[in-house]
Amino acid sequence: MSKKWLIAVTGTFTHLLLGTVYAWSYFQNPISESAGWSNAQTAWAFSLSIFMLGVTSAWAGNKMSVYGPRRLSMIGGALYAFGYLVSGFALAHRYLFLLYFGFGIMGGIGLGLAYVAPVATVSAWFTHKQGLATGMVVMGFGFGALVMSKFLAPLLLQLSDGNLSTTFYYVGAVMIVLIPVLASFLQLPKPDKTHEKKLERISIARHIQSKPFIVVWLIFTINIVAGMIFISFQSPLLQDILKMRMSDGTNFSDGETMASLAAAGATLIAVSSVFNGMGRFAWGSISDKIGRMYTFRILLALQAVIFGLLILVHHPVVFSVLVCIVLLCYGGGFGVLPSLTKDMYGSKLMPSLYGAFLTAWSMGGIIGPQIVAFMKDNYAEKAGLFAFVVGGGLLIVGFFTSFLYRRKDVINLEN
Repeated sequence: MSKKWLIAVTGTFTHLLLGTVYAWSYFQNPISESAGWSNAQTAWAFSLSIFMLGVTSAWAGNKMSVYGPRRLSMIGGALYAFGYLVSGFALAHRYLFLLYFGFGIMGGIGLGLAYVAPVATVSAWFTHKQGLATGMVVMGFGFGALVMSKFLAPLLLQLSDGNLSTTFYYVGAVMIVLIPVLASFLQLPKPDKTHEKKLERISIARHIQSKPFIVVWLIFTINIVAGMIFISFQSPLLQDILKMRMSDGTNFSDGETMASLAAAGATLIAVSSVFNGMGRFAWGSISDKIGRMYTFRILLALQAVIFGLLILVHHPVVFSVLVCIVLLCYGGGFGVLPSLTKDMYGSKLMPSLYGAFLTAWSMGGIIGPQIVAFMKDNYAEKAGLFAFVVGGGLLIVGFFTSFLYRRKDVINLEN
């Protein structure tokens, strides 16, 4: 295996472990019910984690040339692991603020430090088929929920006799061992000094204030909000639909009902995570052929249609299929963005501006989960309906906003 492919593979597995954060909805109901916290209170732990991921990614991307991808990923992996350990203590003693600090702040900072490095490193190594290569790496992040919800969490819950806090301790131990080992393979290729000097003329701040950056940031944010509506609450939303169908007179014991609902939710998390992961790889590859912005428009338009259908659908199987399509498109945004960033700004500025684009993740990580949490706490019976109306409206806005992007408006870095 060549060096660049070894880096791509280890980067993918690094993202696979980081992506376990996407299995939050697997824990949402158990944590909320066992601790007596509201849906909104519990969901803030996940929202804070994604918020800090985006903010820290912006800093990490700008500092990667100083500290290197290996060091950033190792430190980030350690912080993510310690976030789980602190969260385990918080769950054991029902300290909500400590859950926010551990899973949200500490874990989110760790994710941000470790996320950008593998993507930017692989992008630097692959001058051709960038969408395919970087799509493969971020595909690992999408598969993280599958690993957590179907393998890691059930195994560790069994070992801990169903104790949530102990399970979080075990997850932290796994992360602190594996992520630094995988991150140790990350290494940037030798830079093109001549090209770098040309690129250094343009400031990062000038790019961020430009119209093309703002347009891409906005449509990426909306794409994230749509996906986060389901990533944070897909299991509870599916369980709500199943509860309605179970109210037709079928007799279940409480234990059987809860077990069947939890199993259905875990299955949807696992299956949708496959679509999330494959979307990153597939749409990244497709964008190599049809163009980055055309791909984004397809993603936004398709999701707008799906959200419209979700308003009308109340069948669990159809709901699950539509959720998987949304997650396919959600992942696609992350698969396309690295190559779009490199196309716009070149390889030298790619880590910094890619990190800046990921602040959209912070915004989407707050808005998406809190839309559903607010609806569930205040309009329990219509939570899904209202959330889908809001999400669909945002996607329509995002689709039309994408037409404000003009390739000619991007500052020509060579001049």
